[in-house]
Amino acid sequence: MTLPQTPTSLDVSNERVGVVLRILSTLAFALMGVFVKALGDTVPLGQVVFFRSAVAMLPLVAYLWWRGDWPRGLRTSRPMGHIGRCLMGAAAMFTSFATIRLLPLAEATMLSYLAPVVLAVLAWALLGERLTARRIAGVSLGLAGATAFCLPAFAGVLPDAGGLGVFLGLVTAALTAGALVQVRRLTLLGEGSGAIAFWFALVSALGGLATLPWGWVWPGPTGLALLIAIGLSGGLAQILMTLSFSYADASALAPFEYLSVLWAVVLGFAVFAEIPGLAFFIAGPLVLFGAFISRPVRSK
Repeated sequence: MTLPQTPTSLDVSNERVGVVLRILSTLAFALMGVFVKALGDTVPLGQVVFFRSAVAMLPLVAYLWWRGDWPRGLRTSRPMGHIGRCLMGAAAMFTSFATIRLLPLAEATMLSYLAPVVLAVLAWALLGERLTARRIAGVSLGLAGATAFCLPAFAGVLPDAGGLGVFLGLVTAALTAGALVQVRRLTLLGEGSGAIAFWFALVSALGGLATLPWGWVWPGPTGLALLIAIGLSGGLAQILMTLSFSYADASALAPFEYLSVLWAVVLGFAVFAEIPGLAFFIAGPLVLFGAFISRPVRSK
């Protein structure tokens, strides 16, 4: 099989392709959140995680085959490193979906952007990365935003489920940051992105399957369609994001990552008639700007 040619120079046309792919990936991730929220509590959380991961493996395997990385691209010399990354990532998927169920889509999405802030601290503590003044400022802004999110819960303004949603959103950010640190370690050790993505999907599917004894349900046609849509949109989003970095530098794509929040606001209002609360508009700019300046920047 002939491998697809990756652009050797990031000219303007290639960069535009990368930007379009990155925008489409943020939309696909947002649509996944819509499908999760539309499913509601009709299907147990573990069953949702299973479908998200198992169905997502179909487009992922097709993508790896298209690249010529199937199955040889799945080889790994760091199985324990993958296990640590997969366990944290799978746990983050559980808490993320629970957060989407408990909070409006915009708030749940915004809380996920605390992950780059936590990642900056963990990369400094565990990987020895330099904590620059820019990243310290990003961490400070992110923490201020997290505090603004939590104040309504502490003050009793939010219902009990809302307070739990904020807590689970913070846990999701921490788990995601831990998983990303492990991804960096694996990448530095020479592990391929295909292997990292595949083993994560497989372990997450097994983690969801392990909840079967606690009771799954037989979904109706609508529920089954939503479960399949969750997996396909999640898998497609991951592939589009990976492809975008083949056409454009990370620094060129970074600003478009935050379109996920815009999609969440628009889709939350259009589909669920959700209007973000005051805490969102106070904390949102702090979290987004903190995440933006905390992000890793490719050295020239």
